[in-house]
Amino acid sequence: MPRPAVNVAARAARSAGNIILRYMNRLEGLAVVEKQRMDFASEVDRLAEAEIVKELRRAYPTHAILGEESGQIGKGPLTWVIDPLDGTHNYLRGIPHFCVSIALVEKGEPVYGVVFDPLRDELFTASKGDGAYLNDRRIRVGKREGLSGALIATGYPYRARNHLEPQLAMTAALLAEAEDIRRMGSAALDLAYVASGRVDGFFEPALNIWDIAAGALLVREAGGVYNDFGGREGLPESGNIVAGNHKVAAAMTDVIKANATARLLGV
Repeated sequence: MPRPAVNVAARAARSAGNIILRYMNRLEGLAVVEKQRMDFASEVDRLAEAEIVKELRRAYPTHAILGEESGQIGKGPLTWVIDPLDGTHNYLRGIPHFCVSIALVEKGEPVYGVVFDPLRDELFTASKGDGAYLNDRRIRVGKREGLSGALIATGYPYRARNHLEPQLAMTAALLAEAEDIRRMGSAALDLAYVASGRVDGFFEPALNIWDIAAGALLVREAGGVYNDFGGREGLPESGNIVAGNHKVAAAMTDVIKANATARLLGV
């Protein structure tokens, strides 16, 4: 598939971003539902996803779609994976850190990805084998040699608080060596920040594929690596992901392995 697929995804992300920004001054009047305990979705999530689906189906009517809000639409080897508003909790509270995430996944591997921050008008894009970009400028992961001086991002998943104790142990162990840890509230944007060198690494358990597919591709195409908590490369079925440049990711994985449960390690 030619690179124009990224342009289609970027156009869809910008259209969704316009909807997200349009409703920012009406947050108090939004209809919000609790999908699961502490897991919320607003009408903006649904409207933004519908706009993305419309754009993608217009360009690629035979492709399957997997959306956070609408679920699976169609089947096939090529699937668009959509998170229309990653960072919904931030958005609903007026915290300016959220994004749109769209990836095309082929046989379990992301081949095109877009992460769009509508507030900052920052468009992160990647194509398999063609590098990663921020607003058409090539980006690279940071050059940190290990955990010393590293700034790491993480998140505490709302749906998987059963992993909280080992994750806190991981956080404490990483903080003993790293410069600091940030919990910003959008996994897709955190991964884009790893790809652009703004943070040196990222880890979080129990994420969904729509949270990480586009961001993981950005990291890889920016010269980094991603793996699960056991060190296995590729999109983790468990949703337990570590990402960074090769040295930082390896160092993080060592610390995580030493503090993770067998279940988190996938053994």
